Amino acid sequence: MYRLAYEELLSWKNNESRKPLIVEGPRQCGKTFLLEEFGKKNYKNVVYLNFEGNDELVKIFEPNLNTSRIITQLAILSEKKIDPGDTLIIFDEIQFCSKALTSLKYFCEEAPEYHVACAGSLLGVLMSKPYSFPVGKVDRITMGPMNFKEYLLASGEAELVKAIDERCPMDEFLHPFASKLEFHLRIYLTIGGMPAAVSSWTKKKDINEVNRIIDNIMVDYENDFAKHATESVQKLTLIWDSVPEQLAKENNKFMFGHVRGGARARDLEDALEWLINAGLVFKVKRANPSRQPLQLFADNTSFKLYLADVGILRRMSGLRSFFEFETNEEFGQFKGAIMENYVLTELISMNKESPFYWRSKANAEVDFIIQCGMEVVPIEVKSGHKTLARSMAEYIKEFKPRIAVIASLEMKDEGVVKKVPLYGLWRLPSVIEGAERKQTNE
Repeated sequence: MYRLAYEELLSWKNNESRKPLIVEGPRQCGKTFLLEEFGKKNYKNVVYLNFEGNDELVKIFEPNLNTSRIITQLAILSEKKIDPGDTLIIFDEIQFCSKALTSLKYFCEEAPEYHVACAGSLLGVLMSKPYSFPVGKVDRITMGPMNFKEYLLASGEAELVKAIDERCPMDEFLHPFASKLEFHLRIYLTIGGMPAAVSSWTKKKDINEVNRIIDNIMVDYENDFAKHATESVQKLTLIWDSVPEQLAKENNKFMFGHVRGGARARDLEDALEWLINAGLVFKVKRANPSRQPLQLFADNTSFKLYLADVGILRRMSGLRSFFEFETNEEFGQFKGAIMENYVLTELISMNKESPFYWRSKANAEVDFIIQCGMEVVPIEVKSGHKTLARSMAEYIKEFKPRIAVIASLEMKDEGVVKKVPLYGLWRLPSVIEGAERKQTNE
């Protein structure tokens, strides 16, 4: 399955100033698969080495970190020739060997001719001993679950993706394909973007099998709580389990007191940071557009939490599929939550960083605001075709943005307000750039 990070790997390979690469991300988001596929297509040889449970491999790094000796012993162990530039060396689960992580510094300084790429969980790498991480001596790529564009490509819709890529997502040319795209979006909101779930669905179309895969992934995550966590496993589980319920609230600001009765921030914030560092949840802080840069002035005490994958959120919410919203009104409270979470993951896929949200003193709220240079772009999420957005109107009145986005099933350019279809969100940067060029010319 094609991943957008493939292009980042190509840029890394062709960069004369390349450093050893670490591909980070939560468990089972496709890091190892992508590196192996990339190696097969772009190198004569691939040497794959997994540190988890491999004492023989770990021992190679124990005597010293002499890169010439290490390369020789790796070649003997793998029974493969390692040629500079022609061989991709993959260190998988590198977090299980802190000295191997440290060795990347010496590969950078003493043996830059070797192409070394590592896969590791965000959590494991971050938890490496302080002396072991090669600060400033590695390149890094962060991966997450597959976004909607990647799902469409995996579903055989390359021509549809090309049509969207070549034009503005509000272009009338795309109107005849709206129903098909909406259907695909509902499927994606059901299965999510974990590669194993997407692969299973495209081959078998069996939702029970998808659910089994997602359930197993969640069990693996919870096992990681016990394996890696220095914090209380109970606290981690309580926060993890509370995210769907808190997102479904009308005011979905995260409340520590809702995790456990009487709990305060200081009781649980260490466990929360653990989940964020593991790449399992995203924290969206409240910010005031008049105070920039947003990251510097954001309110760290007022925030919302989202999960890294909408399929996991759907499963944790007890829904069989996203289509249930159309037949069962009881699940209506979760529809907006899942759609918001979807938009959040699409924004992070585009910008590689979490957006913010805005709330007025009168409780008007815009779901997301993003920093684009000196511009702050508000984004309101609507799950259907009706796009009455009172909060956005209040935002526009107060801050007078040059562009405001309503992400819904509508596609329409209304001047300042751009109604961008939910299934074309990956083209949002082109909408913003186009609006900026138009205003500059005027």
